[in-house]
Amino acid sequence: MARQSALKHTSQKKRETAASSLRDESAAKPKHSAPSLDRLIHERMRLGIVSALAANDSMTFNALKNLMDTTDGNLSVHARKLEDGGYIACTKSFEGRLPKTEYKITAAGKRALESYLSHMESLIQQMRNR
Repeated sequence: MARQSALKHTSQKKRETAASSLRDESAAKPKHSAPSLDRLIHERMRLGIVSALAANDSMTFNALKNLMDTTDGNLSVHARKLEDGGYIACTKSFEGRLPKTEYKITAAGKRALESYLSHMESLIQQMRNR
């Protein structure tokens, strides 16, 4: 019985400590926090893909793979995430008997990239003004 009481007391202390820690963290946060970065674009490979497509009308899978210096699998995974997010469009066709995969940036992708770049420019400006 004494052991159960001690466990309850320990659990209560842990909850109080955790709650206190959360209050301290929230008090330390600035009142005007910056908008969060778009995690879909922020990843290095995906930012590279979206940027390359923004600078070109379209790019084939192989051209993107060579530009990004990555593997087929890595490019496929990141391109699929961007496609699922509506940032790029994928068209598959054949040239003769060879399959051809081509990517284009969408209007939503252009807006997302522009927003991301504006956010980064703002952060850079804030750091330079310190």
